[in-house]
Parts: sequence; C-alpha cells; structure tokens
Amino acid sequence: MCSSGTYGGAAVGLGRGAPETVLFARVAFSASTSVVQWRILLGEHQVTDRMDPRLGRNIRGRMNPRLVLENAVNPVRSALQRNIRQITGAGVINFDEPPGDPGLFGPESMVWQVHADFVPMIVGGVSALMTQMLHPLAIAGVWDHSNFRADVMGRLARTAQFVAGTTYAARPTAEALIERVRQRHLSVAGIDASGTPYNASDPALLTWIHVAEASGFLAAHRAFVAPHMPEAEQDRYFREMALVAEMLGARDVPVTAVAVDAYLRSMTPGLRFDQRTREVLEVISSAPVQSPALRMFRRFVMAAGGSLMPEPIRELIPKSERPDLIGAVQLMSWATPVGRWALRNGAAARARRRMSI
Repeated sequence: MCSSGTYGGAAVGLGRGAPETVLFARVAFSASTSVVQWRILLGEHQVTDRMDPRLGRNIRGRMNPRLVLENAVNPVRSALQRNIRQITGAGVINFDEPPGDPGLFGPESMVWQVHADFVPMIVGGVSALMTQMLHPLAIAGVWDHSNFRADVMGRLARTAQFVAGTTYAARPTAEALIERVRQRHLSVAGIDASGTPYNASDPALLTWIHVAEASGFLAAHRAFVAPHMPEAEQDRYFREMALVAEMLGARDVPVTAVAVDAYLRSMTPGLRFDQRTREVLEVISSAPVQSPALRMFRRFVMAAGGSLMPEPIRELIPKSERPDLIGAVQLMSWATPVGRWALRNGAAARARRRMSI
C-alpha cells in the first residue's frame, strides 16, 4: 500500500506580490493582518539589503516588509518542515549523489513534475491507499503480514521513502529499492478471508496496487496543481510510471488515462468494503501523532483523499464510513504552495541540485 513521499522543490521566494507569499500570509497572519494589507506591504514598500536583521529595518530606520515577514515566518517554516519530515520519515535516502545521474526518469519527465509537491502526494497517497484496501487480496496481505495496527505511520513513511527514492534518487539507489521490495514480496503469501490464495508477487495484484497509486497521485496533482493538464501529459505520466510497476513484476499495466479509467471500472465488481477494510481505515484515521496540528491536518488529508478516489470505487465505502469534511479539497489546494515553500530541501530540490539545475 502506498502513500506519499518526501517531496518539494526550492523555496518559494518572498518576492514582490508572489501569490504563494500572499497565501502564506493569509494562513499565518490572518488573526492580525488581512491579505490585502500584506499585499500592500509586499507590493509598495521598497526592499533593500541594507538591514538590521534583528529589527527588520533598513539603515534609515524604515521597516523592510520582506525581512519582517521572513523573521516572522522562519520559525513557522522550520516547524512545518519538521512535521513533514515526521510524516514522511525523511532523511533515509541519499538524493545528492552521484552528480549528473538522472535516476529512472530525469528532470524532463512528467513523474518529476507530478511528484514534486508534498501536499498533493500525501493526499494522492491516502486516496490510493483507500482504493487499494478494497481489493480482498491486497487487504489480506496487509492483514496477515504486517504490524499496521502498531506501526501504521512507520509503514506509511517507509512507503513514502520508496516512492520518493524511485522517483528522484540516482538509478542504482532506485533499482536497489525496487529489488528490496521484490525480495520482501516473495514471503508474502496466504489465503484471504474467502479462501482465495494470494501472493504479493502476483503480477495482476501488483498491477492493481500500481494503478491505484498512480491514479491517486495524478488525481491530486490535477486537483491542486494542474487542473487543466492535457490528456497527452497524463498519458505520458502513466507510461513513465509503468516502468516501476514492471520492474516490480506487474504485467499488462495500462499506460493511458483512458486505459486506466477502463481498468479501474473493470476491477470494481471484485472490490468490497468489509470489516477488515473498516479496521484499516480506522487505524489510519486514528494513528498517534505528536501534535494537535498534525491530527487536524490528517483529518483534512483523509477527507480530501476520499473525495479524490475514482468513481465508482468511492461509492463502495458507505457514506457513514467515509472521512468527510466540508472544504477539505479547497484547504489542501491552499496548503499546496505552503508545503512547497516550507520544504526547501526535499527530494525534488536535492535531485535537481544533483543534476546541476
């Protein structure tokens, strides 16, 4: 089962009139200062480098709004970055070496573009997880061969590392991650609740896991970043992502948006929501986190992820069981540039530096 990874590009600049800056000002300072006021500050005050950094003033004693804002939000940025790293288990994979290695995809790929933002990836990963768990053989493997009840956040973090590593790490690192998962799958086998045998190396089951994951990531990217993404670019993303699935052992992987939609619809009759899926959903929704802010963030991520599940698969989860919060998708859309701004040294940024771009 898959979730999001350690993502994010270079820091969003605090330049004049930057929409991300205005958005973050609304998030961080709405209690005292309106968006319009911050827009005026950022747009009309002269910015100079001749500053007293402790006071946010230039040498003439005039307030410099850029430095004032940076001094105010840097602690917030650090806190956000710590929370993101906690969620994703960051710091395990080397994205910095060797110089010039493009990895499995490279900087011109759609995969690098779609996977670049933390918020869409975590929402898309949760959407994928909620889709994957409806497959009786997929849920059986998790039920029988993992300690998800005791370590659900650790499991999600490890999966996040796999997605980030296969997307942005150098090719030897990505290939090693894939081989490690292939070897782990060899020991995951059993019989599901209905008596049907399952095996994690089954090519058809691997295809299901992959398609649910890729469609979840792309759905969130389109919802929060690129709502008018051309179908040709969607097809290119699915074609590129099929590489990882096939390296893991999947076969007959759909590689266009139309084919993915047809595949998901064809799989729907064999899916089900039962007590096992209910318990997994409850565990994900209630796993311990270290702060009230993270608990609230998780509620909105779960609700947005549920909203982005493919139809008609979403309808298999009873309305009373769905994590649902009004405005969750809109809030995650607002949060996307904030996450990009906060995560200055994520996998995408480090991979670009490795490529000297």
